[in-house]
Amino acid sequence: MAWRELAARNPPRRYRGETYWARPIPAFGDPRARILIVGLAPAAHGGNRTGRMFTGDESGNFLFRALFEAGLASQPESRRRGDGLALIGALLSAACRCAPPDNRPTPEEQENCREYLERELALLPQRTVLVALGGLAFAACLKVLARAGAELPRPRPRFAHGAAYSIGGHRLLASYHPSQQNTFTGKLTPEMLEEVMRRAAREAETVAVVNPSPRPSPGGRGSS
Repeated sequence: MAWRELAARNPPRRYRGETYWARPIPAFGDPRARILIVGLAPAAHGGNRTGRMFTGDESGNFLFRALFEAGLASQPESRRRGDGLALIGALLSAACRCAPPDNRPTPEEQENCREYLERELALLPQRTVLVALGGLAFAACLKVLARAGAELPRPRPRFAHGAAYSIGGHRLLASYHPSQQNTFTGKLTPEMLEEVMRRAAREAETVAVVNPSPRPSPGGRGSS
């Protein structure tokens, strides 16, 4: 909590004068989605500044280009809240809701924030495709699924880019995180991320046929 506010008080030169969100970041997207995309945490000068997941930095633009190409986003960039961006059949969330120092949330922070991800999964259709962006998000997804009553496969699923698992009626897909460390080095290319998102879209259509009736959505829950 203290770090997100400290980052807002000491922005880089290009963001000086801007009013930072500097609060926990809510999920963003379609409240009846069959695809739940889970990142790690807001970036100090991305989501922590703009108030929307993966918004206002290059990692977000890399992600949203892939979502757009897969037909899951209305535009290929995520600049700021109110820019007209909408997700189509997808909800974007994160394992942690506040910007952590060095993009590394502590185990305590991960545990404290897990309830939010659990609630979001519970509100989505009973069969959901989860896309974990990075190893920590993958681990968070496994814990959330287990706490929702799903029996984890044995041996325990392991993170690897492009890996896919069936868990308790859900599908869990894994991708490298679209951090600049991964995208600038070529560890994660646009084509690699697009393929994961296209697969998520295809599998979401499959689970919709298997279980066409979504859970009722509580009144007032819409895109964040």
